[in-house]
Formats: sequence, C-alpha cells, structure tokens
Amino acid sequence: MFFRLNGVSRQVAVAPGETLLETLRERLGITSLKEGCSGQGQCGCCVVRINGRVVTSCTRPTTKVAGQDVVTLEGLAPADRQLLSRCFVAAGGVQCGFCTPGMVVRAAALLASNPKPSRAEISKQIAGHLCRCTGYVKILDAIELAARVRRGEVELPPDIQAGEDVASGEADGDPRASHSSRSSRSVGRDLPRYRGRSYALGEEPYVGDMAAADMLHGAVRLADHPRALVTAIDTRRAAQLAGVRCIVTAGDVAGQRRVGLVEPDWPSFIAVGETTCMVGDVIAAVAAVDRRTARQAAALIEVDYQVLEPLTDPVLALQPDAPQVHPSRANLLSTTGYGRGDVEGALAQSVHVVAETYRTQCVEHLFLEPEACLVVPDEAGRLQIYSQGQGVYDDRRQLCLALDLPTAKVAVTQVPTGGAFGGKEDLTVQVQTALLAQRTARPVRLVLSRDESIRMHPKRHPFVMDYQMGCDAEGRLTALRAQLLADTGAYASVGAKVIERAAAHACGPYYVPDVSVAAQCVYTNNPPCGAMRGFGVNQVAFAVEQMVDQLAARVGLDGYQIRELNLLREGQPFGPGHPLAHCAGLRETLVALKDRYYDAKVAGLACGIKNVGVGGGKTERGRARIEVLEGGRLKVLHGMTEMGQGLHTVVQQMVAESTGLPARSVVEVSVCTDDELNCGMTTSSRATVLVGHAVVDAGTKLRVDLDEAKGDQTTLVGRTYDGEFCCDWTGQPGTDDAGTPLHLSFGFATQVVILDEHTGKVTKVCAAHDVGKAINPMACEGQIEGAVHMGLGYALSEQLELSGGVPVSTSLRKLGVLRAPAMPVVEVILVEQAEPNGPYGARGIGEIGLVPTAPAVAAAYYAFDGRRRTALPLAELCCEAAGDPG
Repeated sequence: MFFRLNGVSRQVAVAPGETLLETLRERLGITSLKEGCSGQGQCGCCVVRINGRVVTSCTRPTTKVAGQDVVTLEGLAPADRQLLSRCFVAAGGVQCGFCTPGMVVRAAALLASNPKPSRAEISKQIAGHLCRCTGYVKILDAIELAARVRRGEVELPPDIQAGEDVASGEADGDPRASHSSRSSRSVGRDLPRYRGRSYALGEEPYVGDMAAADMLHGAVRLADHPRALVTAIDTRRAAQLAGVRCIVTAGDVAGQRRVGLVEPDWPSFIAVGETTCMVGDVIAAVAAVDRRTARQAAALIEVDYQVLEPLTDPVLALQPDAPQVHPSRANLLSTTGYGRGDVEGALAQSVHVVAETYRTQCVEHLFLEPEACLVVPDEAGRLQIYSQGQGVYDDRRQLCLALDLPTAKVAVTQVPTGGAFGGKEDLTVQVQTALLAQRTARPVRLVLSRDESIRMHPKRHPFVMDYQMGCDAEGRLTALRAQLLADTGAYASVGAKVIERAAAHACGPYYVPDVSVAAQCVYTNNPPCGAMRGFGVNQVAFAVEQMVDQLAARVGLDGYQIRELNLLREGQPFGPGHPLAHCAGLRETLVALKDRYYDAKVAGLACGIKNVGVGGGKTERGRARIEVLEGGRLKVLHGMTEMGQGLHTVVQQMVAESTGLPARSVVEVSVCTDDELNCGMTTSSRATVLVGHAVVDAGTKLRVDLDEAKGDQTTLVGRTYDGEFCCDWTGQPGTDDAGTPLHLSFGFATQVVILDEHTGKVTKVCAAHDVGKAINPMACEGQIEGAVHMGLGYALSEQLELSGGVPVSTSLRKLGVLRAPAMPVVEVILVEQAEPNGPYGARGIGEIGLVPTAPAVAAAYYAFDGRRRTALPLAELCCEAAGDPG
C-alpha cells in the first residue's frame, strides 16, 4: 500500500493489524512520534495529521490511511517548526520533553485554524494530551506566545539552538567573549532548557528511539497470577516461531538472580518450583528480529501454575497464621519509630485532644516514557547499556551481580529520560535485556508496553495512619502519637526508607514537644511500592495537617493562626529530635500567602516540609568533571539523571557562574559509569545540591587557569577539572547524633487552595516555596506547577485500583490523572532564603512541591461544606475532564 508522508508518496508493506505508529516508527524511522500509551489513544504523544485532521497514530491501522496525506512534526512548515519550538523553549514548556512533539503538532493545527485562541480554547484542544511534568501551565503559555508572535504582537524569541544566550543577552559568537568582564553569568536567570528545541522537535532520542546495527528486539513473558506456584514453563512453541533468536529463563542467569536497591529480594526471573509474588514477575524473555515477533513469541510461552490465594491486605499479612509472601522472609519488611518526652502525660494534660484514622491510596507514576533498555555487546563481551533509570551506578552494580561480570565489563550510559518521579529507581528490564544480548552476541532493545510497565514498576505506598494530637488552651501543640502502616507490595524496593522518611516527617513542619511515632512496612502480593515524588511525606502531611486544623477549630483559631503559632523555628527539634536549621523561609512561605488565604471566600491552607538529601548519617557525594574541548567549548560529566527536572540546565548555569564563561560554552552534558563519577541515586531532591557543588568546585579550578590564560579557554584544550562535594555531617535517628542535622537541607512550602463558592470546584492554587536561591526561576516555577498538578491528582482523582493483587485496569483513562481543562490557575511565589549548605544558596525543590497540596484541598472542602475527609482520593472534582480526553 502507499500513502503520502510529509508530501512524498511512500510505498510500504505492512503486517496485519499494524498501526500507523508502528509503520512510521519501526519501518520508516520517524521517532518524533512517541509511544506512551501502547495503543490506547490516551496520551497524545503520537499524534499526526491525516488529511489535515489531528489523530492518534497508535489507534489507526496503517491500511486505513491508504492514499491519504499523513503529516508528522517533520512535515510541518519550517516557519511553524521554528516558531513553536522556540516558543515552547522560551516559555518553559519543555521539561522531560517526551510529550512535547505531540503538543507541537497539536498547537500547529490549532493556530492554523484559530489564530487568536483563548487560554480556555487552547486547554480544550490539548485535552487529549497528557503531561506529567509541567502541569500544563507553561505549555499553555508557549502556545499563547506562539499565537501572539504569529499575530505580530511580540517578536519571535531568540533562536537558542543557534547560540543565543538568553540569560546573559549575548549573541552567537566566540565563547571566549569577555570572561572576566562580568562576575554573574547565569545563576538566578531564566536560561532555556538544555537542548530544549531538540526535545520540542522530537530530535533528542530516548532509549525506545535508539537503534544499533544488527539489533534484535526483546519482550518479556509476565506472570498470570500474583501468587501461584510455577510448576512448568514450556518455551517450545515460542522457539519455533520464525524470527525468534533466543529465549532465556531463570536457569540462564549466571550470577545473583535476585536484585534490589536495598534488599536483594526481587528475582529477575521466576523459576520452576518458585511462587510468584505479583503479576509483574518475569517468567521468560525473548529476542527476535522485530518487536512484533518478540511479543508474539512471549505470548506463546506456556506456564503451568498451582494458583494460590493472594495476600493483599497488609493488616492480615501481619497475622501469625498469614502465608509468607517470601518463603525466607517475614511479611514485616521493616519497623521504624522514635519517641520524645512523655506523650501519655502530655496528652492527659492537654486541653484539647483529637484522634483520627487516615487512609491514602496506591498511585501510578505514569511517567510518559515506558521503561526501556538497549544493550550493545562488543567482541570482547563488554556490555554497553543505555539506561533511562535514575541511577546508572546502581544499575551497574546490580547488573554485575546478576550477570556475574566485573565492573570493567559493564558500562551504563544515561540517555534522556521521559519522566521518572522515583519510579525508575529500580531495575525493570535491564537484566533481561542484557542477558539476551549476551546470549545472542547482538544488540537487543526491549521496550515495555504501558500495561507491562504498570504491572512491573513500584507505585506510591498506600498508608493507614492512626493519629492522636493535643494542644493547650491557646492552640500550642503539646503531643502527638502516630501509628503508620504501609503496604510495600511484593518487593522491598525502597519501602523501608519510605516508611522511615514518613515517620521522621510525621509531625510535619511543627514544633511538638512530646512525640511517639511507630511505623511498619509490610509485604503483600500487590504490585510493589517504592519511591514516588514526596517519598512517604505526602501521606503523613495529609494526616498531620488535618489534625492541626481540627485542633484549630477546637481552640477557635483559623488555619493561618494555628500555623503561625506552631511552625518550627531555628534550632527547635524536627521529627526524631534533630535541630532544624536555616528554616526562616518556612514562616516566610506562610506569610506570603496570608492575604490570599484571607481574601478568598472558600480556601484551605497547608504547610509542608521535605528533606533534601538522604541524610540520616549517610555520606553523600556529588562528583563532576569539566573537559575543555576543541575551540574552547566545554563538556560536563557528572553522575545523576536528567529526567525533566532541569538538572543539565542548572549545570550549565553553575558552570557559567563559577567560570565567568557564557552558559553556551557548555555544549555537552554527559552521564556514564565509565567516567567513575558516582553520585548515587537521583533521589531526595538532591541532584542540584550535590552535582551543583561539584560543578562549582570544578568550575572554580577552571577559572584559576582561565585567569592565567587571560580568559582564552582555547589554550586549555584537553585539560580536565574534577570537582567533588561531600556531606558527612548528618545524624542518625535514635542515636547520640541527635544534636546534628538529620538532613543536608530541607524544602519548605505553604499552599492555599481556593474553591468556587457555589460549586466547590478548585479554581486556584497559590504555592509559596522557599527554594533557597532560584538558580533558574522559570524552571523552579515549572517544577512547582508540575508538582501541584500531581498533588491535585493525588488529592482528587488518582488511584490505581487493585482487585486480588491485580490492577483493575491499566487504561490511562482510569488512572485519574488530571488533564489540561481540569487544572485550576496556579500561582507560584518563590521565596529565596539562601541555604548555606546549597550551591549559591539553592535548595532542592522537586519533591516538596506536592507535600501540602492534598491537605490544603481537604481543608478547602471542609471550608466549603463543613465535612472532614479522611481518605484519598477525595473524588469530588467538579470537572468532566479529570481523567478522560473525550
């Protein structure tokens, strides 16, 4: 059959049932279209124009477009490509970038038919698209900006790709320009996203876009039951399928079959004679000549089971007669807790005491890029692994153990990551892909479907929280008792650390003299739970903030007054008892929203605190290297993941600030284990702080040589400058270290949620955040807007429903993620109280952004109808577009 693609007739042979997305990506090599929802037509990442109409290519059989005109992003008019890509970058509408090319295609069609769209019309037009990073705010800004440029009302933003440095106002030219003439180049300015236009135009390859010569395609066969004894695995039918090159099972693993970030309890394959723990367990993996054949073969693998009753209730899992999820381990994964003072006595003497049980739900990350891995072996048996995970060094460590290889035989390179939010910390398909590549001695790429992704990777922990809290007659908090129970699902992941973090934050950002916290994390046969943005703190914030509100009502105070009275001050004990330092910004965030709170007719208020850095006595390091390339350009190497949070852009800015060179001097930022710059996992909002310090250290060394060279870095070609930062001063909870800080730093926030007084619909969220120093204000705003979007979804509509340990649905439509028309106005106020432990005073901000959101929504609903809500999601969003693009 043939169709016209971007104006050129193309003759293609297609398989039965092949979608246009498959044809365009796999046969014709057009990878600007992304596969985010695996044929559901729900994410908008794959849209094209067919005969002028925008449609999802993943739902359209290729045979249905015979003889028609198909236009992809590459086929847009050059002026439209230039305009929209520049505007998306200039407005901050590009974060991870995975959804952006689809948005650009949609925007081009919209502006062609409606040159002056209202913001509401733009929002409605992109309702079929999901963005998990931006909260849509800056995407709408970008399209509005493009419309104004088209109408001649404003000028086209500078062409960043051509070398304009918006932050410093410098034109394209020699990077040696006036090194010593200005002390401040970039920090505190809106430098556009690193390679932003390439992301906007779909030119930056993700793992699923990459290819290698003679490459095979992988697929996995997952378990059919969350708890079942595997009695037989038959791969014969699959092996006989034409095009299949290799099938591997548990017996093919040379090293340790069980992996894990903290506990090595997660098998890369389930063997015959073993019991599955979840429906995401891998039984076998297949390599074939194409993806379709690999998937067909995986489906042909027959597995015999003795099906057992799954254990899905964490309370029942703790009963003495409960079956064990793991034969060699108790169902209680971990316990954590602490006590300060005399809680019983303090509660008995309190004038007011309130008690409540709170419940939160299981939530899917829904990063738009499903997990993928590409492994390229060389003739010596060395494996080059391309990863989109959150820690290449942890990936390498676990892969070496699984494959029984020395580190010299495994290199892991970080490639662009299409969102993560904690969900890509654990291994998913890296071991299986590497094993297939080893066995075939050929490159293998394995990309999960959306259904497989949801079944396999860890979620946000559901919590049950029993709280009791007291105060005196004036409203000063006196005591708190909290008991927390978290369902960590089938595997440990970082569940023990999540419950530890939740326990430490159980008092919120308040001074409570007497405290008792006990927390448990429990194995079940539900999908595993692990790291997700907020890392257990969102759950306890939902509880403690409402406790504070209930006490305020008893005393006769409002939400602002009781917080003003009880917020932590310098040196007062946080959580387990460690003194809190540099926290003036916490109170400033509250003050910043005072008028918004009191001026609104119906509003809820909540505060938040979230650690920056893992802390707890753990030594944390940032490492970076600056290489001077030909022409004096710079390459920066470090050890953490860019996943849409803007780390590489911040790196550019800090290099510029520390060296005095233009930010555009940095032409490449790279992360690979071969560089041996291990910074640990990209987690705990610590990347900007740890890598930033290391970059500043390296940049300062480079500046010394630049001064000697009178600013001409071309004389330094070939030199390298290493930087390092070490935080080894934090204390461990419950030890003699209680007089030292618990974490490197903290983030602080206050949010006000405003409702329509008649309908109860959320109309505005005001978010004041202490960011220390906004290295890039526009990127800071974008991070907070995206976090508010995720926080509102958590509060109102998001939930991965389970039945018997199995997701009820893996449809994106059913997950409750808010779409653009459902988003209220978001106002961000950046408070800048410099953090002495941060580079240029910066704090990490990635996680704190959604900590106060759910309790602020609950407080707003109480103000609306006088009813307390104790369980999430609240499921009362008055908007038809919450989870369905229509």
